[in-house]
Amino acid sequence: MAHGMASSMTRAERFTRSLVAMVTSETPTFSFEFFPPKDDAAAEQLWGAIRSLEKVSPSFISITYGAGGSTRDRTVRLTQRVLEETSLTPMAHLTCVGHSVAELRQVVGHYAAAGVRNILALRGDPEGGLGRPWVAHPQGLNHADELVRLIRGLGDFTVGVAAFPDGHPESRSIEDDVETLLRKEREGAEFAITQMVFDVDHYLRLRDELVRRGSGLPVIPGLMPITNTRQVIRMAELAGQPMPTAVTDRLERHGDDAEAVRQEGLAIATEAARRMLDEGAPGIHFITMNRSSATLEVFGNL
Repeated sequence: MAHGMASSMTRAERFTRSLVAMVTSETPTFSFEFFPPKDDAAAEQLWGAIRSLEKVSPSFISITYGAGGSTRDRTVRLTQRVLEETSLTPMAHLTCVGHSVAELRQVVGHYAAAGVRNILALRGDPEGGLGRPWVAHPQGLNHADELVRLIRGLGDFTVGVAAFPDGHPESRSIEDDVETLLRKEREGAEFAITQMVFDVDHYLRLRDELVRRGSGLPVIPGLMPITNTRQVIRMAELAGQPMPTAVTDRLERHGDDAEAVRQEGLAIATEAARRMLDEGAPGIHFITMNRSSATLEVFGNL
């Protein structure tokens, strides 16, 4: 498909395609996550990645949302462009950070006007980053389950939520994380996507505990192929958790051999994805960092 040309798939089909039907089918879903670009060069890189990944026909893609709505307009524009110019079904992110309820309603209205019917509802990290205390907007919402309720009350939206197999930074136990997901499900969440999975056993533990509690919430594991040593530090910071030594030991044994580190990272991601799919995961959600090559290689391995 040439750049800028409309997809042959009808616009209505991309609007009405059910993420829930895909996630609950017997065929695993494969989805990709992008973030809005900060400048023209980043935009060109992002669109190239989207076009490359479009060729493998992912189930859907997701587009993140900056803290406090810092990328709100770019997120809406990018999501709309995906609908207009590709064959992809987008899911937009929305967070509570820095927004009043009135502003959240407005953002949902922007998504609806753009044709977006799939939203990932997140509380979001505290302003200032992990480790800072959470402070809700005076006229805003305090928890993701409240945002799920708000979105479901505003129209015919499919709403997903986040899950934390390694534990949310503010949670005291796995029981806390499970109870939080159950509240989101009761408010209308229809599936969950995890933060980056570093330890497959932690993903399985969270999923199995949900099942034990009677939940029907499909939980899609998030996965990001680590291709350089800088990413190890960055990913641990983003997750708010140290990376397992089983991962770091395999990467560190290659020292400064960048290509060997990259290949080891791809192998680790492939092994984790295969195991989770074999254990019944409904799909894999690839966190792309707006680049396509590593994701495509792991996808090809699967």
